[in-house]
Order: sequence, then C-alpha cells, then structure tokens
Amino acid sequence: MSRGRVRWSIAAVLFIGVLINYFDRTNMSVATKPMMSEFHLTTGQMGVLMSSFAWSYALLQIPIGALLDRVGVKWLMRIGTILWSLATFMTAMVSGMGLIILSRILLGAAEGPAFPGASKATGYWFPMRERGIATSAFDGAAKFSNVIGAPLVAWSVTVWGWRGGFWLTGILSLIYAVIYWVWYRDPKEHPRLSQAEREYIEEGGAQDEGAVEGGVGRNLAFLLGQRKVWGLTIGFAAYGYSFYLFLTWLPGYLEKQMHMSVLKSSGYVAIPWLIATITDFLIGGFLVDWLVKKGYNSSRVRKTLFVIGLILGLAVGGAAFTTNANVAIIYISIALGGLAFAAPIGWSIPSIIAPKGTVGTVGSIMNFVNNLMGIAAPIVTGYIAGGTGSFADGFVVAAVALVVGIVSFIVLLGRIEPIKTPYENGPTTR
Repeated sequence: MSRGRVRWSIAAVLFIGVLINYFDRTNMSVATKPMMSEFHLTTGQMGVLMSSFAWSYALLQIPIGALLDRVGVKWLMRIGTILWSLATFMTAMVSGMGLIILSRILLGAAEGPAFPGASKATGYWFPMRERGIATSAFDGAAKFSNVIGAPLVAWSVTVWGWRGGFWLTGILSLIYAVIYWVWYRDPKEHPRLSQAEREYIEEGGAQDEGAVEGGVGRNLAFLLGQRKVWGLTIGFAAYGYSFYLFLTWLPGYLEKQMHMSVLKSSGYVAIPWLIATITDFLIGGFLVDWLVKKGYNSSRVRKTLFVIGLILGLAVGGAAFTTNANVAIIYISIALGGLAFAAPIGWSIPSIIAPKGTVGTVGSIMNFVNNLMGIAAPIVTGYIAGGTGSFADGFVVAAVALVVGIVSFIVLLGRIEPIKTPYENGPTTR
C-alpha cells in the first residue's frame, strides 16, 4: 500500500520559501558597489547597512519561537510572507540610508519565523529516518539561492539599477505568499494526507502537534538552563558568523579587493554556493539519513559530521593569505562546503532534543544567537576592511569563532536525545 508523498510536497514548499527568502537577503550584497556609490558610503557604513536586517531578525527570534509554539506554523508564516514582500518593495521605493535601514529592519522582523517555522514544520511532517533530507531541503535552499539568485539579481541590477533587484525579489516573494497560503497545512488538517502516510509519519517519531505545558516563560527559563541547548547554540553561532560573512561580503570582497565588476563577481560567487548546495543535500541530508537507516548511532553520526563541517570551515582562514581570486575561491568553497553540510544537521537537532511543544523555542534560541553573529559579522568585517584596506583579518576572526564553536559543541551538547522537562517522569537531561 502506497504511503503517499504529501510530506515531500511540504518539503518543496519550505524549499521554495527559503529560496525566495534568501533572494531578499542577498540582493543588497550584490548591489554593494552601486549603493555605496549612490549614497557615498564607507565600507564600515555599508557593513552597518547590511547588518540592519539582522537587528530585528535576531531580536525577535525568541518571541517568534514562543509564538510558533503557541499559535502554530501556518498562520505566523502566512502573515510573515506577506509582510516581507511589502518590506522588499519598500526598499526599492525609498531614498536615503535611514529609510533603507528601516525597510531592512521590517524585512528582518517579517522573515523571523522562516527558519524556526521550517524546522518546526519538518518535525511535524517527517519521521526521524527522513529528518536529514527534509531539513536539508529548506536549509540547502539558503545556499542554492546564491547560485541562481546572485546572477539573477546582478543581471537585474545591471539592467535596471540597484532598485530593480529589489523590485524583482519583491514580486517573487508575493508569488510565494500565495503558494504558501494555498498549500501549507499541519498534518492534522491537511486534506490530502492519507491515513497510511499519517501513521508512517507518527510511528517514525515525528513531533506531536499541540501547545506546550507550563507556559512560555517557565519553559523558556527551563530551556535556557540546559547545557544541550547552549552546546547546540554556540556551535551553530560559530557556523553563523562565517555564513553571514560570506552572505553579506563575498560579492563586495571580490568587487573591492579583487577589482571585479558586479556581473563577474556574481559568477565567482556562484561557485562556492553551488558546492555548498551540493554538500548540504548529499552530506547533511542523504548521508546522515543513510547512516542512521544503516543502524549507526544517530547521535554520533550527527555530532561527528557537524564537527567535521566546522573544521572544514576553518579554510576561511586560507583566503586571508592570498591575492589570487581563483585561490581565494578554492579556500572559500572548501569552507562553505563544510559549513553547508553542518547547517541542516544543526537545524535537525531542535526537533530531536526539544520537549513536546518547544521545538520553536529551542530553534529560536539557537537562531537568536546565530543572528547576533549576523549582526556582528558584516559590521566587524566592514570596519576591518575599511581600516586595513584588506578583508584578511576579517577572515581570521571567522576562523577563531569556529574554533570556539567546535569546542562548545563537543563539550556541552552531549548525546543528542530529548530533554526531559519537569512535567515528565525521570531525571532531567542536562
């Protein structure tokens, strides 16, 4: 009897959402040179501008996680997709650095539910044996967006000016808002989900739907006291620092330090992001699920591959010591390739360790600190590059952050298994 494949259509919706979501984030990095020219910005000021998205995005992560656990994925994401479309249009229409920063702050707030919501939806819709592939579906979209998004936005910027890139991504965002509104439902209310597929999902260890016991404040305080949560959070934040450095400054690095045009830099940018997309799906998704299905210890598989990914990320330091664009892209490709397959592993862990009803909160704690790195990385790198005339020291800082993350992940996380709350019998897992 066929189980059905509705769950994979949900994975496709999440993939498209994150893909469009990241078009909206990368359009400013592609438009770095023309925006700096029009507004007479220094490298440091441009770093502040590019980080402004993460101000609200990071600040709202924990409140959004609580809302996801209370209100649910469907409605919060429906509202978010409409609002982020409007914020992108606003960026294209306003003038002056202050109003552009405001539009990016609104975009960050609207896109806040995207990743923790996708993580929570994956926990609802997929059994443990398919969790790696399902998570890499939406996480890989963040990398793949730079493969097709950077050239697409670069073309629109070249043809229509930098505002054209924002008009384009705004229209795509609005189309996705309609797709999400029509198709996404939680398993208990999806009209096309068969009983056979529902049982397969539930028996495979999917998270239960429903509200959390104990109240938001009490559960948040409890989770903030757990070593597992902090081991995951610090390890993932180390990934996030390098990821946001590349996401915001890689085109600018190639344009400013390697003296490339916008179009040429977009071609170079696509190379490491393509490699990142492949490793995200093949290693962070397929390999993880294959090893777990073969009977290897699930916790050991995820911890080992996550740490290997961060170790490969240390190759970012190699790019600090070359003036050859081709060599730099090789180092960056190695770094992004490793970081990319660590990311879906990290995003799969909240739905494994979180007590019932708190996946959104755990994911948002992790993503809050991760996005503090999204604020720090573009600003620190921008001011370092502006002060020294080189991005080298900025890449070294990213390597140091990765070392801290590796140590924290190994020492603090422990076994990847559910945390017991005070409402359950047995000792609390710390």
